[in-house]
Amino acid sequence: MAKMDLNLILLGGPGAGKGTQASRIVDSMDLVHLSTGDILREEVSEGTELGRQAKEYMDRGDLVPDELIIDMVSNKLDQDSGYLFDGFPRTISQAEELEDVLEIDKVIYINISKEEAVRRLSARRVCSECGEIYNLLFDKPSEPGVCDKCNGELYQRSDDRPEVIRNRFETFLEQSAPLIDFYRDRGTLVEVDGEREPGEIFEEVRSAIS
Repeated sequence: MAKMDLNLILLGGPGAGKGTQASRIVDSMDLVHLSTGDILREEVSEGTELGRQAKEYMDRGDLVPDELIIDMVSNKLDQDSGYLFDGFPRTISQAEELEDVLEIDKVIYINISKEEAVRRLSARRVCSECGEIYNLLFDKPSEPGVCDKCNGELYQRSDDRPEVIRNRFETFLEQSAPLIDFYRDRGTLVEVDGEREPGEIFEEVRSAIS
């Protein structure tokens, strides 16, 4: 098993603020941010052998097998770097495979309630022209319904409707509960209250992994 500088996994349901915390963690600790969604899109876009195999599954609407995902992730690893994994692993099988190639130091679980997720995400708005994202709770546009950057019309994505958010959150809990227990049993899980200011959350995360 290869031991790198510092290897972290970030877990959290819809609306937990993983993107905000990932940026702060990566910047402050000089880690490489590995998002499996980004890696998958890159492999497919570049037409690599792994990308072509993955695309066959995606075109059929099937999940990309764990072994392909692991191979893609392994190709990105550098013995001189530390990593923050975002969106991976998603299953116990992926977690066990990852342990074979890398030692994980801490798993950060940002915990929020379902209703908080609904409150945050149902307030999200996206510009129809440039894609800029706003939130009516804490990042409002200067003029309601209009993008500050390009004056495009703001809209609510279909997956940001309350009933959809609740379903997404339940799916996350069902899929992630075994993974959370997996890392808790290994003594690497750090559970953080995500219903606070981003700065407070980050300070707790930094304290837990320093």
